[in-house]
Order: sequence, then structure tokens, then C-alpha cells
Amino acid sequence: MKRPRDRRADKPEGAGARDAVTVSARPMVERMAEFLRAQPWLAALLLVSATIIAYLPVWHAGLIWDDASFVTDNPLIRQADGLYRFWFTTQPVDFYPVTSTMLWLEWRLWGTNPMGYHVVNVLVHAGSAVLLWRVLKRLDVPGSWLAAALFAVHPVNVESVAWITQRKNTLAMFFYLLSLSWYIRFEPASRSSLDAQLADAPATLGFRWRWYWLSLIAFLVAMLSKTAVAPMPLVLLGLAWWRRGRVQRRDLGHCVPFLLTAVAVGLVSLWFQSHRAIGSDIVRTDSFWARLAGAGWAIWFYLYKAALPFGLSSVYPRWQIDGGQWWSYLPGLLLVGVLGACWRYRRGWGRGPLAGLGYFIAMLLPVLGFWDIGFMVLSLVADHWQYFAIIGPLALGAAAITTVGRPPGRLLLAVAMGGVLLVLLGGLTWRQSRIYADPGIFWGTALAANADCWLAHNNLGNFLLEQGDMNEAMAHYKRAVEIQPGYPTAHYNLGGVLRQKGQLDEAIAEFQKALAIQPKYSMAHYNLGEVFRQKGQMDEAIAHYERALEIRPDYAEAHNSLAVVLLRKRQVDEALAHLQKALEIRPNLAEDHNNLANVLWQKGQVQAAIAHYRKALEIRPAYAVAHQNLGEILQQEGQVREAATHYEKALEAQPDFAPACNSLAWVMATSQDASLRNGTRAIELAEIAVRASGDSNPTFVATLAAAYAEAQRFPEAVDTAQRALQLAQARNKPALAERLGQQLAFYQEGAPYRDTGKVGN
Repeated sequence: MKRPRDRRADKPEGAGARDAVTVSARPMVERMAEFLRAQPWLAALLLVSATIIAYLPVWHAGLIWDDASFVTDNPLIRQADGLYRFWFTTQPVDFYPVTSTMLWLEWRLWGTNPMGYHVVNVLVHAGSAVLLWRVLKRLDVPGSWLAAALFAVHPVNVESVAWITQRKNTLAMFFYLLSLSWYIRFEPASRSSLDAQLADAPATLGFRWRWYWLSLIAFLVAMLSKTAVAPMPLVLLGLAWWRRGRVQRRDLGHCVPFLLTAVAVGLVSLWFQSHRAIGSDIVRTDSFWARLAGAGWAIWFYLYKAALPFGLSSVYPRWQIDGGQWWSYLPGLLLVGVLGACWRYRRGWGRGPLAGLGYFIAMLLPVLGFWDIGFMVLSLVADHWQYFAIIGPLALGAAAITTVGRPPGRLLLAVAMGGVLLVLLGGLTWRQSRIYADPGIFWGTALAANADCWLAHNNLGNFLLEQGDMNEAMAHYKRAVEIQPGYPTAHYNLGGVLRQKGQLDEAIAEFQKALAIQPKYSMAHYNLGEVFRQKGQMDEAIAHYERALEIRPDYAEAHNSLAVVLLRKRQVDEALAHLQKALEIRPNLAEDHNNLANVLWQKGQVQAAIAHYRKALEIRPAYAVAHQNLGEILQQEGQVREAATHYEKALEAQPDFAPACNSLAWVMATSQDASLRNGTRAIELAEIAVRASGDSNPTFVATLAAAYAEAQRFPEAVDTAQRALQLAQARNKPALAERLGQQLAFYQEGAPYRDTGKVGN
């Protein structure tokens, strides 16, 4: 008799255990998903938390690229009337008034501390992830939360989040998604659902239109944050097709106000881009056909980086596309073929990919190269340019993973796939965020990926120069001009280093090369004037200062330097006018007040000079030069005790400041007020001053002689005074020599010298 077969024997060892895990795990995962659906605030909190964790290195990142010029050092950000200028003048480099307004407000909170700006950028990005989840959920896109989470931690987005200047991206995205969310609430999924809503509550028709107008306002705010969201009208038509299978006339009507808004703001932004950001620079010279071919390359490039975000770079190598070669159009033709196949099967599997790819391409339209963007002089693609478009591929990927988990028994597999992907992308984002720690790491990483990036060489040179590594900085500047001889900034920076190294003729040559490329380069004119001033060629210096001021009338440094040269030529009134103009431009700069006070003192306007010295010290209390100058003018006015106080403060700020050492030593050696005299300390201070001058300044040597006399060391006083007298005679200073002769007579008689109030020089 045949024995019944034990079916369990057919199962491989351990299969029962796995079945038990699957049976127990699947309900647990399902319960977790149901719990999150019932607690949307917790799902949102998870998105925000994931974003913050992935971007933790950014919280302590520094200022990179143009962060300083765009935010912390931007004069329009700092000025009280900056908001008016951002909104109603053509002074900004580009037209982002909402972004600029937010940064204007933040500067009053964070100032030059980058942490505040970085934290806000990360939080705005996290808010956009939450909004994206709600938008996709309302559209019934499978895996809406996963898509939002992928967006939150995708490393391609690091450039938009970790780069403070790209606040325009994160802010525009937030309002763009807010606009989409409100528009979807206005526009039902089908006509029948709208009729049902109105039948149940006809009074809701007016309230429903409020969502439309809120959506339009939010879109306007997004456009005023950054015009990259201009394709939104195309997105709205795509959503109508996605939800109802066709685009109706009313859909077109609803899009018209959005289209008019996009065109109006877009034209203003285009004017700023061409006239202010680009100006006379030549960005691209290729033909329309080369640009058309390049658009196909760019789309595939962005899809590749969205799917495999490795080898990311802040500046990718610039493609050279020949529009005359047939193979240049292959990427575009392949894209057309893919879209055609999706359209052919739009009623089946092609519907989702067509919607996702269509959205992706639509949102890339502004950056595909049909319009010039200043950055395209460096590269035709950039990670931050696909910040708005990447939603399409990520939504497709999340939907695909979610679809895998729909058949019974596969939910755990889908969860595992999504979890691993999020951890992997989050880790890549964390690593990518670390390169924003400081400009040295940032530009060094850029050069590792693109060794011929002349901008990276120049900017790394700037960082190295700030760190005091002049030779390495010069090497990078030289490499920049080798790669791109027509790059005026690198010539200018190279000229600056050569000037610091004392190679003045070579510096002049580099500044002149910069001006040959860019004749209206005001900073090059100014620095060329500085070099000519160093060489004693005052007329040439004046010519370049004046040219710098013709180009940029508000160039305060040029006004100051021109004043200094005019003073040397004894054109005091003209110098005074330039110094006053410099103060009008920047009223809170201590150096300007000090320089103006010097001229006013020279003109005999003593009280006005004192007022400006005091203002300089109010602005910068530890300004040693201003303390010294104020002390001298007060001593001249007979206020010796207060003068001594300022000499002391000058030395607190700068202990080895030779002029203050000399002035205080003179007071302590010669004052008629016995309480101010201190021969021992006077000798110490005078010796510091003499050493600093190389024992060649007759005034400092004379002060040392007076200090010896006050300390009753008359033989040394006599010898030192005689040396001072010889120095004065050798330098052809008869008035000083006469005074020193009188002082020497005191010492020879064994008596210290007593000053009547004027400094001994």
C-alpha cells in the first residue's frame, strides 16, 4: 500500500520560516502604511526629518562662489532702501525681487553669518518636499510620499539647497508647488465630479474660484522668485490631460492668465539677464541648429544624472556641438522616438511615462540653450537647472517601485527597494553637501572633476590668496589665463598678486590685458591707478582713477585714492570734494572719516576734523590710526591728557604702532604735567618706535633723546639728540634741525626738555 506523500518534504529547508516571515511582515508593513495615511502630519515630519539629516553638513557650510556678492556683500541687501531698488529700479544684476526681499530681511537677522541662510534654505526645501507629496497625492500618483522623499534627499538637488545664491530655486519651487496644490483644488479630476460638488452645494462655486486666484498669485510670487517656473501653463495643460484624458477649451481659458503672467515677468527677467547679468559678454556663438541638437544632449544628460547621480560637478565640461554633423541630432531623435512610443500606447503603459517625461522636458525648456544664460559661458548643463524638472523622473520611479509592491506578497519587496534607495541617495547627498564647507574644498572638487575649468582655477586662486598662499594663488591665475586668455577677471587677479609681490611692471601689463578685453572694467582702472601711484607716476594714476569714476561714479575707493594723489599735488579743495563724495557713498566707513579729517585739519578746520576723527572711532573703536590722529590734533590744541588717552588706546589696538609709541613717549618725556611724565616707559616706547623705523627717523630718535633726559640719563640723551640732529640735516629738514638744536642745549646743561604742547616733530 502506497503511503501518502508528505508535501512538506518538497519544500527546501528554511522555506517554512521564510513564509512565516512574509506572512508576519506583510501585515506589519500594511499596518504601518495605513497608520501613516491616517496621520499625515507624521508622514510630513518624516520628510522634513529626512531632509535635515541628509543636509546636516550644510548647516555648517560657508560662503561659496558668488554667495558673498549676491548676499552678504551686496550693497542693495545692506542698504535701507534696498527693497525699493530691488522692485522698482534696474540696479539689481538680475530680477528676483521676492528672493531679494527675503535675503534683505535675513541679512538683518544673520548678517554675514552663513549658517542662518543655509538653515532657511534646507527648511524651504523640506517644505517643498511636503508640498510635492500633497500635490502628487491629490493627482493619485502611485508612491506619492516616496517620490517626495526621493526629491528631498536626491543629491542632484544639493546644488540648489547648499548654495545660498540658489535661494531663488528653493523659494520659487515652494511657491510653484503651492500654486499647483491650489490649482488642483480648484480643478476637479472630471466634469462629473464638479457637477456633483455643485449639486450638493451650489454656494461652493465662488469659494472654488478662490483657489484659482490663490494659485495665480502663488505662481506670480514663484515667477518673481525665479522665472525658471515659467513653463507652468504647459504643466497645467498636461495635468488636465493626465486627469481627464484630454484638454478642453476651459482648460486653455484657465491657463491664459498664467501664460500672460509668465510672459510679462519672463520678458522683464530676460531684459535683466541680457543687459545686466550678461551685458556685453559673448555667451554663445553657435547656430540655432547646434542649440537644437544640444537640447537633446542636455535632456538625456539630466535623465542620466537623475537616475545615476554619480560624478556630480559644480561646473561640467562645456560641450562642443557641431550642428552640421548628422550624428549630433541622434539624442534628440531618440527622445522623439521614446515620446512617440509612449504616445502610441498612451491608453495603456505609455500614459505615465508620457506624463512624466512631458513634464520633465517642459520644465527644462528655459535652460535647454535656446536663450542665453550667463552660466553657459562655462557649461551648457548644471545640476541646479533640473531642480524643477527632476520631479517627473522621480515620480515615475516611485510609481514603478510602488507598482512592484501591489501583487500579494510583494509589498515588503517594494518597501525594501524604496528604503535602500532613500538611504543610498541620502548618503550621497550628505557626502555631496560636504564640499560646500569652504571655497577651497568646493573649487578643489570642481577641478578634480573638470581640470580645465578656468573659473574654478580663478576662484581657487582667490581662496588661496585669502589664506596667504600667494604663490599657489598666482599659479592658478596663470593657469586660468592659459585656458581662457580672454578671461579679464583672471588677468586682473594675476595683476593684483604681481602688485603685492612688488612686480609693478608685470602687474601693469596684466591690468592692461584685462582692460583690452573689457575696457569698462572699473576695478582694473582703479588698480592700474594704484600701481602708477606706487611708481610715482601721478598723472597716469589720476587718469585711471578718473576713468574708473566715469564708469562707476559711486566707486568710493577710487574717490579716496584720487583724493590722496590730489593732496600730493597740493590740490586740497579737489581732494576734499572727492573725500566728501566717498562719505556720501558709504557714510559708515571709518577710514573715510579719518581721511576726510586729515584734509580738514590740513585746511585749518580743526573742530570739523576732530568731529570726523571721533566719528571714525565711533564706527570702529579699535582704529589705531584714528586714535593716533585724534591724539595729535588734541595735543596741538593743548588737550594733552586726552591726547595721551588716545595714544594709549591706539597702542591697545596695535601695540607695536610706531607713531603712537613715539607720540606717547614724547608726552611722557616732555609734558609740563608731572602726572603724565614717566621716563622709564617713555624710553621703552621710544625704543620700539626707533627700531620700527630702522633708526632712521630723526623725529623718533629725538623722542628717545628726550626720554633719556627725563630719566636723568643725560650722556645718552646728548648722544642720541646729536644723532637725531645729523639725521635731520641729512634729510634737509632745517626747521626740525633748529628745534633739535634747542633741545640738545637742554640736555647738555643736564636739564630735561619741556614741551609747550606741540608734538615734537
